[in-house]
Amino acid sequence: MTKLRFTISMALDGYVAGPDQSLEDPLGTGGEALHEWAIGTRSFRAMHGDEGGEAGLDDEHAARWNRGIGTTIMGRNMFGPIRGDWGDETWNGWWGDEPPYHTPVYVLTHHAREPVEMQGGTTFHFVTDGIESALERATRDAGEHDVLVAGGASVGQQYLRAGLVDEFEIHVVPTLLGGGTRLFDDLGDALVGYECTELVSSPVVAHYTYARRGC
Repeated sequence: MTKLRFTISMALDGYVAGPDQSLEDPLGTGGEALHEWAIGTRSFRAMHGDEGGEAGLDDEHAARWNRGIGTTIMGRNMFGPIRGDWGDETWNGWWGDEPPYHTPVYVLTHHAREPVEMQGGTTFHFVTDGIESALERATRDAGEHDVLVAGGASVGQQYLRAGLVDEFEIHVVPTLLGGGTRLFDDLGDALVGYECTELVSSPVVAHYTYARRGC
């Protein structure tokens, strides 16, 4: 059965992006520190066409993000920084000519746009009728594989509030951002029913895995 999975890196004070996000600084001030644990791993380097990198615990968790994934869902800010109408539609995302997803990707937005086919098997589809419609389409196209919610925080929160996330993995790094975007604000009782199924840590990051009971 297809599951909806969510993974994200988070600072010790609960922020998943720093303040003042911009085109030049898409993760906000200090936000790049959230992903330093992954950048040096073998899996991350291979994903970007590079050789080398570190093996071990963090590499194993860096590799999990797309293991068994058939389709991906993300918010518009994760696709790119443009707000409002798409204009001339020349912006094809943060991810370069060959994004690392290699799956259909469903981008939640209020503004319609034709699909954008990229190199390497990634096609961005733009969904204007909400999270359930995006999940329905993603589940259909995932086949026997799972659907990944790649972020950001707002999209993750929406799926958590709706009770649709089956599993999520939080990578907590020992840094304090002091501001920005928090993941677990205003969720009410949406997290009731999840249990921690795994907790392992390296010197630079702790990996928490949660699953909804019965999944």
